[in-house]
Amino acid sequence: MATTLSFLSPNPTKIQTFNPKNCKSSSIQSLLIFKTNYPSFLHLDSHCVKKHRHVLLCSNIPTVSTGTTHYEFQDDSSEVELRLELGIENVSPGEIFVDAKDNSLLIKLKHSGYIKTLLDTNTLYGTIKPSETIWYIDDDQLVVNLKKQDPKLKWPDIMESWESLTVGVMELLKGTSVFIVGESTEINHKIARELAVGLGYTPLNTKDLLEEYAKQTVDSWLIEEGSDAIAEAEGAILESLSSQARAVVATLGGEHGAAKRPNKWRHLFAGFSVWLSQSEAKDEDSAKEEAKKHIQDGVQGYTNAEVVVKLGGWDVTYSKTVAQASLSALKRLILSDKDLPGKKSLYIRLGCRGDWPNIKPPGSDPSNGTDVFTPAL
Repeated sequence: MATTLSFLSPNPTKIQTFNPKNCKSSSIQSLLIFKTNYPSFLHLDSHCVKKHRHVLLCSNIPTVSTGTTHYEFQDDSSEVELRLELGIENVSPGEIFVDAKDNSLLIKLKHSGYIKTLLDTNTLYGTIKPSETIWYIDDDQLVVNLKKQDPKLKWPDIMESWESLTVGVMELLKGTSVFIVGESTEINHKIARELAVGLGYTPLNTKDLLEEYAKQTVDSWLIEEGSDAIAEAEGAILESLSSQARAVVATLGGEHGAAKRPNKWRHLFAGFSVWLSQSEAKDEDSAKEEAKKHIQDGVQGYTNAEVVVKLGGWDVTYSKTVAQASLSALKRLILSDKDLPGKKSLYIRLGCRGDWPNIKPPGSDPSNGTDVFTPAL
């Protein structure tokens, strides 16, 4: 499975690119790093296996600049077409500069002694074949045709944005629910609601469900019966929600949350999980090391999560930014293995027996093996 880590930092720093041949073995097989302007997010996409793990570091600084340029976009299966308004008549091909790379596109116009950037992004919605890029001028429009690496991937827009990700990820999920886990119940709830609204999913909150059932607050329940009782109760709620489709579920944070406990993940594996991890790291490198250490240790149940979003700080005004980072990571996760939503569905149909990701055949009893759940790295 894949893991993505996002790190919030007010002071972006340069990220180096490394050759995977020179990397030492670690718990992460591949590591993709990219970041935005403030609030700066560092995403670490890691695809982990049990043997021969290596690290691949790639630098990618997402930027988007369209100025006042208006554009039209069309997805035609194997390629996408972009039409940009030049705003100037009688532009010659020699005045146009188009630089297309796998995940980026830069378009500039040099006219009457000045240079105007029409579009600058290294967060194209998908990957293209740069060598097959074709462009031409049609009256007062620049037409750019980009050949897609994956013809089956539908592009809602030319670049990643909140709007394009909500549409695209909703289709990729195929109804599979999303579970938000992490140390803070409040943060889990805020991000779950943002994601639910964006995806058109049902927002659910285990804290509210527990308090409705117990007719008391979680805090008073914690004082009366302790954290184990609450974790057990939340585990029962997660079991009832494991077959729920098209929902974003916010779970409890803290020691009394079921997700903190490795042996409570049996029903969380029914959906895609996002760990909102609060970090004390001061920069990207230390955040990376912190993430690798967590995965290697596997002590916290949160390390079972398929997506990790590390926050160096928290402000409710950045809820949508954190939610967008989560969607971007979920998109990459599913595109790395498009069978994942189907596997989740099969896991649910077979009874959420705790055998994720190595689902046993129908009729087998995974409980005859070990009671320790293997982290879905």
